[in-house]
Amino acid sequence: MSHARVHCIVHGRVQGVAFRANTRHYARGLGLTGWVRNCSDGTVELVAEGAEDRVQQLVAWCHHGPPGARVTHIDMCWESPVGNLPPFDIRC
Repeated sequence: MSHARVHCIVHGRVQGVAFRANTRHYARGLGLTGWVRNCSDGTVELVAEGAEDRVQQLVAWCHHGPPGARVTHIDMCWESPVGNLPPFDIRC
């Protein structure tokens, strides 16, 4: 099984709609490691690592997010997996 790591910046109405909590729940259900956080510019940033197909599932979910979110676009950077991320959680 191939592993992948992605770094995303999610733009749109993504703060104040439980985007981080729902991302954490979804990523943990997929068995991914990493983190998600709000940024001061109103975006949400995340890094996720795990099985490539599961990382792709998380990215697909992030394109719409939870109810109430309006994702306009995502800046994505695929990176080489490092294996040093904690269980998926919310960062402050």
